Amino acid sequence: MIVVSTTINDVKIIQPNIFSDDRGFFMETFEKKRYQEALQINLNFVQDNYSHSKKNVLRGLHIQQTKPQGKLIRVIMGEIFDVFIDLRDQSPTFGQWSSIILSEQNKKQLWIPPGFAHGLFVLSDTANIEYKCTEYYHPEDEICLLWNDPDLNIKWPSMTPILSIKDKNGLLLKDFLSLRIK
Repeated sequence: MIVVSTTINDVKIIQPNIFSDDRGFFMETFEKKRYQEALQINLNFVQDNYSHSKKNVLRGLHIQQTKPQGKLIRVIMGEIFDVFIDLRDQSPTFGQWSSIILSEQNKKQLWIPPGFAHGLFVLSDTANIEYKCTEYYHPEDEICLLWNDPDLNIKWPSMTPILSIKDKNGLLLKDFLSLRIK
């Protein structure tokens, strides 16, 4: 597998080894020791999530405030525009965001460490996303940032996404930062 750093500190793109022939393909999507070594982490994944969404759905930008989740994300079917924002206080890339296209075709995986807000926008007719988390989901600890916060200025593929009520009512980054537990 090939691991590539992104412009955001500690976020990695993983290109698994793919073995293809006329029958199809095989790829290893996770092996604990190999991934811990390649990503230089000593975290355990405790929960797997699976999401199905239709075209133009935007999910996010979500973060757990006191129990942050690291996420290993991959697309099983379809294509997404995946966004991550560094909200780790001591990080040199604090407050910065970046994005990547993840798809069933490119088979890339994305490692987002704990302390990031995360969101995605579905580009294909539907998309199935699977992600491993390093912390359990705690709904009472989750915060949603406003997807179109002008201070973040994220360049989404569409400015008319399909949103949940929670995502429509997200906090501005400056309000989130003023509420954070230090």
